[in-house]
Amino acid sequence: MSAVAEFLSRRRTRPAADARSGLQAAAEWLAHAQDASGCGGVSASYDAAKRQWTGAYPETTGYIIPTFFRYADFSGNDEYRQRAVRMAAWESDIQLPDGGVRAGTMDATQVVPTIFNTGQVLFGWLSAWQHTGDARFRDSAARAADWLVAAQDPDGAWRRFASPFSAHALNTYNTRVAFALAKAGRALQEPRYLDASVRNVQWALTQMHPNGWLENNDLEDNDRPLTHTIAYATRGILEVGVIAGQGSFVEVAARMARAVAQSQRRDGALPGRLDSAWRPASRWTCVTGNAQMAIIWQRLAAETGDHAWKPAAENVIRFNLSIQNLTAIDAGVRGGMPGSYPRSGGYMKNRYPNWAAKFFMDALMLQLEAS
Repeated sequence: MSAVAEFLSRRRTRPAADARSGLQAAAEWLAHAQDASGCGGVSASYDAAKRQWTGAYPETTGYIIPTFFRYADFSGNDEYRQRAVRMAAWESDIQLPDGGVRAGTMDATQVVPTIFNTGQVLFGWLSAWQHTGDARFRDSAARAADWLVAAQDPDGAWRRFASPFSAHALNTYNTRVAFALAKAGRALQEPRYLDASVRNVQWALTQMHPNGWLENNDLEDNDRPLTHTIAYATRGILEVGVIAGQGSFVEVAARMARAVAQSQRRDGALPGRLDSAWRPASRWTCVTGNAQMAIIWQRLAAETGDHAWKPAAENVIRFNLSIQNLTAIDAGVRGGMPGSYPRSGGYMKNRYPNWAAKFFMDALMLQLEAS
């Protein structure tokens, strides 16, 4: 048996943690990441090799907010509601004058607005307003949505205000921004936001190959996108389709999700990268992408009534639970989720990003609520 085959064999036989225990541990890890920032936002990641936390990250703090509100309801622990409100207030405090959200972490030297980050924080402000009724959060959401609509090109793409920390200015995974705008359109009763979201998805579909694979869909390598960004794009197309009543978008998302499912390994994990023929393009797995695809498969089961999506989600969740360390002495590791598995893989090497824990919580809550 080769070393790789032996490793995978061991992985298949390792018992998975209990889903509720894994959920609580991920929530506690994110709370620790918030405390580590010292500002109300959530530290972007923990570097296990250096044993240090990075600066607070506005983008991902934004979409952790709805996860914490949901977990407060799920667990009955009001601490997480209070934490979500502090995150939202911090986001409003640092919102840029034009309504946008800055690129990168708070320790980045450049302070410029960027499309993707603004869309992700929009999720948080909407959730905070809906849970608290605080007009400050509604105002922040409306200002962010107005800025996104003004920055959009007539064909639906966003070409301006790309992150200076990304290798590409044009991104089809901005459909996740469209998802946030669609939610804003519904919550704030503003048709302009919903129209902009639909235009962006329509543009993204012009970048699609006949097999459902999208061009311009990665942070660094558009020929071999991460399952993380594939999932961003797929979820955006799906949810805009649901909110806007565009059944064709839902069908496209299902085609993409089915192609990713066909790459699932025997141990439940997905290859970290996939090429334009949907073939594995890495030997490591992107743990965030695993969790995001579990969400998408469960959402498709709920929206279509087709429960054939569920086994893929259950298997990938079981894998992620099996690599979550609940007993580590290092609090930066205990309960968190690594960027890659093995941890030395090609995405967030040796780091535990907050967004991996966030999406894992979302996937687990969907599963537990349906059981």
